[in-house]
Amino acid sequence: MSDPAVRAEYDPYAHRYLIALGVILGAVMELIDTSIVNVAIADMSANLGVTIDEITWVVVGYILSAVIVLPMTGWLAAYFGRRKYFLTSVAIFTFASFFCGTSHTLGELVFWRLVQGLGGGALIATAQAILFDAFPPHQKTTAAAIFGLGMIVGPAIGPTLGGIIVTHYSWPWIFFINVPVGILSFFVVSLFVHDHIEIRKPGRIDITGIALLAVGIGSLQFVLERGEHYDWFDSRLIVALTVTAVVCIVSMIVWELHVDEPILDLRVLKDRSLAAGSLFAFALGAGLYGSIFAEPLFMQQILHYDAETAGLLLLSGAVASAAMMIPMARWGDRVDVRWSIAAGSLLLAYSMWMHSHLTAGAAESTWHWLIVTRGAALGMIFVPLTAS
Repeated sequence: MSDPAVRAEYDPYAHRYLIALGVILGAVMELIDTSIVNVAIADMSANLGVTIDEITWVVVGYILSAVIVLPMTGWLAAYFGRRKYFLTSVAIFTFASFFCGTSHTLGELVFWRLVQGLGGGALIATAQAILFDAFPPHQKTTAAAIFGLGMIVGPAIGPTLGGIIVTHYSWPWIFFINVPVGILSFFVVSLFVHDHIEIRKPGRIDITGIALLAVGIGSLQFVLERGEHYDWFDSRLIVALTVTAVVCIVSMIVWELHVDEPILDLRVLKDRSLAAGSLFAFALGAGLYGSIFAEPLFMQQILHYDAETAGLLLLSGAVASAAMMIPMARWGDRVDVRWSIAAGSLLLAYSMWMHSHLTAGAAESTWHWLIVTRGAALGMIFVPLTAS
């Protein structure tokens, strides 16, 4: 055991940066794919000979399957093992991406997007768990910064990359681009990741919980995604799905709190820090992602920016986040996380307040600095929130 090479073989943290590369590639691949598709909607509609309303099922189908898988990720990772589950998810996502690109009809494309969502729904959460296991406890802020960088950069470069691909190539390449990334992620993770931390495997499968979760979350997501199209509660379908969602989700909560081995363990929220962090993350996401979704549409449809220009503006926010995450990772352990999160929240609130006053006459430089301010605020929030 005196040979350094032999010692490294038994060191679970020896290849932490290679592991970080592998899992972040998988997670960023999913994030980019989620945002890149929106840029190509018009081209896919024209090429497949369907309406814009019909082509939106390409987006809705993916979200429906991904949002059902996501809450079950922890249980599935425990049942199959994190490494095996992550590799399977990457393989499914990559395989489905290829067939999305070769689809010639809307039905084919929606089917493969549903399959793609089954793989993509697990990638981010499982990648985070593997990444944090790969780093020693005293480097958890470094792991949080690496993970946060991927989560911020992925959605930001998606529209830019999509604009370049659609402008210079064709829409199938927004899916084909996932194939080499997925293969590289699969190779790196299979080579360097090992489940060295024992996770208790569930003894039974919570069939009732899975059914209630799938029907409840699936119905709710459909209402949120397609409610406007059906005139909300003027539609019997939306009313029926809303009632179904409420009944199934409430029943699921009651069931999961009483079953011994739940598919979604809600008892972990008894931890006040976890509950507070989850509530804060929910509020942050609710306030933030609406603007991230609306900004590219506003820039392209109202300000008449092309996809590349809009994407580059959003990319400046990702650069600001990355720049802020570097000192947060380096000195985060020396600062009370509550002060960092509070300061970042105030800066984010200021940026969003100024966003609310922007008009079609706002200069491009104004957009630029507000997006940079928001990105810096997210960098101050994300690292301590993830690491704490």
